[in-house]
Amino acid sequence: MGKKAKEPEKPSNAWLGTYGDMITLMLCFFVMLYNPSEVDVTQLATITQSLQMQETDSTSGGLSLSAGMLSDLGNNINSLPSTEKGRSLGTAKKKAVSLFAPDNKSNRITVTSDERGLVITLLSDNFFEPGSAELNISETRETLLRLTEFFNSPEVADRRYRIEGHTDDTPVPSDSKFPSNWELSAARAANVLHYLADYGVKENNFAIAGYADTRPKFTNDTPEGQAYNRRVDIIILDEGHF
Repeated sequence: MGKKAKEPEKPSNAWLGTYGDMITLMLCFFVMLYNPSEVDVTQLATITQSLQMQETDSTSGGLSLSAGMLSDLGNNINSLPSTEKGRSLGTAKKKAVSLFAPDNKSNRITVTSDERGLVITLLSDNFFEPGSAELNISETRETLLRLTEFFNSPEVADRRYRIEGHTDDTPVPSDSKFPSNWELSAARAANVLHYLADYGVKENNFAIAGYADTRPKFTNDTPEGQAYNRRVDIIILDEGHF
């Protein structure tokens, strides 16, 4: 009578420990490369969601997600909507950076993004005289034409925009026709819209707002900070801010 065949041993799972150590080391490496000053809210949410999915199934490997559009910072990260529009806004930012390169070089325009959407900032000292809401057209016509070209481009077609006027904390001059920075900031936003509409943008897609000195980007304790706070922000809005 022959010996009973020995059952094969079950495969060892010892490799999972080494694999887990490798993933941890890779995570530490990328954390060291991470620059919090350039964080993109949508991309950060995507990374978080990917890691959460991986934790539920440690043997399935990493997951890749496409960045979607966050309606607001408080949105449920488990459902990132509209990946297609998220990619579209990324394309729009690349176009804006390229199109406004001359204005960025001359410190007239900066292009950034935050939870509201894509932000095109016009530094007011290049567009307006102190205490005035009248645009200096002779100096800024080319910039306004480039803005019109951008808002009529396919990358941002059918989106909504908001033009926000901002000032520093210096009271308006005594000879100004505006009683306070509230009226001045709102008038500057309105005049930017009027000129863009004259050049061909669809003004029905725009809204305007004046914030005076209530939303500074930098401290008003220095002349440089005040100069950056005197601005008009044109925002290509994320869907959650319509």
